[in-house]
Amino acid sequence: MAAKTHRTAAPPAVLSSRALNRATLDRQLLLRRSPMSAKDAVAHLVGLQAQNTKPPYFQLYARLADFDPEELSGLMESRQAVRTVSLRSTLHTHTADDALTLGPLVRAPRDRELRNFRRGLAGVDLDRLAAVTEEFVEERPRPLGELREELLTHWPDADPLALSAAARCLLPLVQATPRGLWGRGGQVALTTVEHWLGRSADTASAPALDDVVLRYLGAFGPASVMDFQSWAGLTRTREVFERLRPGLRTFRDERGAELFDLPDAPRPDPDTPAPPRFLPEFDNVLLGHADRTRVIPEVNKGRNGKGKQTYGSVLVDGFVDALWRVDREGGTAVLTVQPLRKPTRAQRTEITEEAAGMLTVMTDATDHEVRFGTFLDFGD
Repeated sequence: MAAKTHRTAAPPAVLSSRALNRATLDRQLLLRRSPMSAKDAVAHLVGLQAQNTKPPYFQLYARLADFDPEELSGLMESRQAVRTVSLRSTLHTHTADDALTLGPLVRAPRDRELRNFRRGLAGVDLDRLAAVTEEFVEERPRPLGELREELLTHWPDADPLALSAAARCLLPLVQATPRGLWGRGGQVALTTVEHWLGRSADTASAPALDDVVLRYLGAFGPASVMDFQSWAGLTRTREVFERLRPGLRTFRDERGAELFDLPDAPRPDPDTPAPPRFLPEFDNVLLGHADRTRVIPEVNKGRNGKGKQTYGSVLVDGFVDALWRVDREGGTAVLTVQPLRKPTRAQRTEITEEAAGMLTVMTDATDHEVRFGTFLDFGD
């Protein structure tokens, strides 16, 4: 009688850095500009990093065909998109639906931040602080200084910074417009997301963490558990991936880390051309993974700024290989590109053309100039 043979599962395919790069750029709409609307793009990307007011606009310009900054500005003004603290306890621009429903899933990072201020909150009843804040900011959007002054009338011995930080951590607050509008501005004025949007979160339709993982993989995959946790600011999500494993594909990166992905998600050939793209500081694709070498070469790690000053990054052949900034010289907008590695002549031409197009759409200057030079000294 013949002995039975047992098949062993084939080991997961290994994805090179270039393969991961092209897959991620495709999900991020950076291999080719997408015809989707700004609202659909914000939802697809699960929000846009928005520590400063202009980066969300530059993120969409790099990703969308025929993008007009007024499109996103209009979404903000009509309250279809908002600026709120979410992932990693940092400011993001989200669609109204995500701002309402993602809150419970991003509570953990805010809770951790709150613990950093516990010394300044001695004797403060946090439930009462939340109630006082809610009533105060729903009367009308309040500048941060006014909120601090109001909270100090209730807790005069507390640290003012800790009080306002606690209010931000305890409640889902949004920055009311005109803050964040294109070509306009205003000081930070806060109110609750539900009051600003005129509707409450439908807890029955709030996404489970499983759904957020799937959306993350659709925009950032293939990715590891640690990648997701770094992006979301969460911990202990391994069991979610294990629950989803039967419906996912798995791979390994060149360092041996296990990667998860949607079965039918695009994974382009590693040699797929990647046009140059100008990304603002803190672009989504730069912060979406624990291991960022799929976009940022190890040699360029930490070379996007100095001290507290951070500059935009230029993707060259899909990887961060240059920095950029824009200055005004009279009526001329001057964009300076600082290569981190000498570009080829063809790459230089492509970078110049992409820069010129961006200046035309994203500045109000009548004249534009693109230069290659050095504005940041790394002291190498």
